[in-house]
Amino acid sequence: MREPSRDDADFNQSPPFGDVNLFTSDEALRAAVAREGGDDAAEDLESFGGVTGSATAIELGRLANVHPPELQRFDAQGRRIDHVEFHPAYHEILAISMAQGLHCATWEHLLDGQPPRGGAQVARAAGLYVAAQMEPGHCCPITMTHASVAALQHTPALAAEWLPRILARTYDPSPAPASLKSAVTLGMGMTERQGGTDVRANTTRAEPLEGSDGAYAITGHKWFLSAPMSDAFLVLAQTKAGLSCFLLPRLSPEIGLNGIHLVRLKDKLGNRSNASSEVEFADAVGFLVGEEGRGVPAIIDMVTLTRLDCAVSSAGLMRQAVARAIHHTKHRSVFQKRLIDQPLMGQVLADMVLDVEAATALAFRLARAFDGGPDPAEVAYRRLMTPVTKYWVCKTAPNLVYEAMECMGGNGYVEEGGFPLLYREVPVNAIWEGSGNVMGLDVLRVAERSPETVRSVLDGIDALGGRDPRLASALDRIETYLAQAMHDQSVLRTLVEQLALAQAAALLLAHRPHDVSDAFLATRLAGPWRSTYGAGAAKIEARTLVERAQPQVA
Repeated sequence: MREPSRDDADFNQSPPFGDVNLFTSDEALRAAVAREGGDDAAEDLESFGGVTGSATAIELGRLANVHPPELQRFDAQGRRIDHVEFHPAYHEILAISMAQGLHCATWEHLLDGQPPRGGAQVARAAGLYVAAQMEPGHCCPITMTHASVAALQHTPALAAEWLPRILARTYDPSPAPASLKSAVTLGMGMTERQGGTDVRANTTRAEPLEGSDGAYAITGHKWFLSAPMSDAFLVLAQTKAGLSCFLLPRLSPEIGLNGIHLVRLKDKLGNRSNASSEVEFADAVGFLVGEEGRGVPAIIDMVTLTRLDCAVSSAGLMRQAVARAIHHTKHRSVFQKRLIDQPLMGQVLADMVLDVEAATALAFRLARAFDGGPDPAEVAYRRLMTPVTKYWVCKTAPNLVYEAMECMGGNGYVEEGGFPLLYREVPVNAIWEGSGNVMGLDVLRVAERSPETVRSVLDGIDALGGRDPRLASALDRIETYLAQAMHDQSVLRTLVEQLALAQAAALLLAHRPHDVSDAFLATRLAGPWRSTYGAGAAKIEARTLVERAQPQVA
């Protein structure tokens, strides 16, 4: 009798995860896009979902992470160039996402003076959701280029100069001055080694240049400069009037390298395809964005949008992790039964599906708030729920991805399958653009300064959830935590988590099948305290939830 071959059908290995349409195979995503106003983009998203879930795109993502960027400080003649070299796969991935308009689609109306396109933020968020699953590291420059427009609009002259290049749906990685390029990307530098989140402790200085209109010489450093290969950066520096925001081009036609010296690339846990650096500024020429001394209000508009992207991309990574776990367990047999049909495994998978459903609902409801313009209810929603959504989604993602890895066993732990990339990636969004404590303090700031904003959101949750008694009890607890938080910050994280769970529960009650909403409320709002997936999940109809989330693999 011959020995079994590795190619035998009974070898009991799942087929490779690839050639999945990341949009059409994701029922929760499609429903969220349609519900929140992005349905006009469904056909375009179906096409993009096929590209981002293809085996070709997955391989590009692998190559971009196996071959991380390298810093070249000098050329052959000893001239300083501070150039970051990337694997060609990284450039291909960026070109795919920029052709889709993920860096610009919500702003294109600015060039022709038209009102914003309805549902633009939701449609763009859906693109980012699937692009993050293709390869998460490249989302950093995509996100910052998109968000930079919000800051640049504080100075119309700068916006008029830069927007045509920012809004181009092409990708130009050439090391040329921005004025000579048809398309650009932007990065950001806020934190310094002595201050971190406390940007008002920044020591980088900006001095006005005589005879110039809005130009400053900037000297100092940044502990993190995101996407250092970008064509320009938004940075914070001190002037006589206080902390101010500046746009620093990386290169200029007159002097070449604009006094921006890359000290080193950060050796990061994840996000390895994308470069992050320490940087020193030596009389770098920058241009004032907004007013002197008003740097935080200028750049916070950018930060608010990047926080939205943190939540959206984390939700996408959660979806990818669960999809891979379901795919593996569907094809793997243990004890004469497929893993997916083992009751305990089904319970764990279904429990994770609930958090993906909730994260997707929260992220896309928040995206709709950014489509809402000046509507008072939507302004209130995005002011309070941006930090709440970022907190909960980004904090839920790492535990979920770990649990999905465990469902895959050793296959999830080895590099060949690509799952460790997800595991290394998910912590960054909880840290980037404000950690959990920062989000909690932001919520407290809203509660102290604008109680009517909180009331608007809570009333909306209650109405959306049909005044479900379990949800009503949760809202009562939130009221208690709100009162306590005014003098006791120790309850802030609990408050923020309860706000996220209540809003997610209301969304699921209003829009999801009963099996989804009832299980979520029973386990998240009315169930016992739980520390791991699969605990406190007795009321879950596992098969229904897992089938709903099952990916369609060619």
